[in-house]
Amino acid sequence: MAMRTAVRKHVYRLLGAGFSRQNGCLAVHYTKGAEVVKRIYREYLEGASLHQIGHGLEADGILTAAGKPKWRAETIRKILKNEKYIGDALLQKTYTVEFLSKKRVINNGIVPQYYVENSHEAIIPRELYMQVQEELVRRANMHAGKNDKKRVYSAKYALSSLVICGECGDIYRRVHWNNRSKKSVVWRCVNRLEEKGSDCGSPTIPEEDLQNAVTRAINRVVADRDGFIATLQQNIETVLSEQFDKDTDYIDAKLDELQNELLRLANSKADYEKVAEEIHRLRELRQDTVAHNAERQTQRQRIAEMTEFLQGQSGVLIEYDDKLVRRLVERVTVYEDRLMVEFKSGVEIEIQY
Repeated sequence: MAMRTAVRKHVYRLLGAGFSRQNGCLAVHYTKGAEVVKRIYREYLEGASLHQIGHGLEADGILTAAGKPKWRAETIRKILKNEKYIGDALLQKTYTVEFLSKKRVINNGIVPQYYVENSHEAIIPRELYMQVQEELVRRANMHAGKNDKKRVYSAKYALSSLVICGECGDIYRRVHWNNRSKKSVVWRCVNRLEEKGSDCGSPTIPEEDLQNAVTRAINRVVADRDGFIATLQQNIETVLSEQFDKDTDYIDAKLDELQNELLRLANSKADYEKVAEEIHRLRELRQDTVAHNAERQTQRQRIAEMTEFLQGQSGVLIEYDDKLVRRLVERVTVYEDRLMVEFKSGVEIEIQY
């Protein structure tokens, strides 16, 4: 128990929180840093890149935990991958190699590491953390086209990495076009851009036409908002109800028991291999369960966001809105004479052009 309390205090300090004792219990007081962390997670899931998130924080005058005005992409990435924000702690990430100078180095397996779940109060819900981890993997492993070619995720424009070729399955890219001395901005399948003599016959779309088509799709949903809202709510009630989420209470209780046992054995220098193996098995089971629930929660959240947008929209959009597209649109598939706009809520709208 004393070790767990020490772990909690150490982690709270790392998270920028203060603490005190109230009625014999450890009370935590998070600063505005917690709101910054929540903002980073939210903006990342809305499609922003690490650099875009950092530039936004700098523009608002928000300092890093070290008090610096510059937000590096790697700093943002570490925040997105930090298990401390969901209430867990990985002990002994570093260890002391020189006790006189107190020099510490990264632990690459030289000394044991201990992962303790629910060691302190969480800032980020576990389901949200899982969504971010999946998005990190997705962006790092984007593949498209008939040959499943690796592509680099781009968030420079709202439609970057969202527009897909309906013929070959590759992504569309924004390019500056010079056709017979007439300059314009168009979107074109990268298969046609990169491969001479490509057999892909997908159309090249002027950016204005693409943006207008996406705006028309959003307006079509707005025009029939009552019907779409009813359908979205029905999906939640019949398919995505929380009562069908898988329960983790038993796994959590068993893990808590085993983690205490692991700490006891480690402190007494006893053999803890079997306990560690069982913890590893239960963690994998729990991770699969949480991932399943997180996926369902993501769908519910997307439906809720679409519903909120429709309920608050007083009229049709007059012009294309980059922020709204990031928030609502999942994918735009380009065919010879039409576009299929798929919203994050699951709604699909076909637009002729």
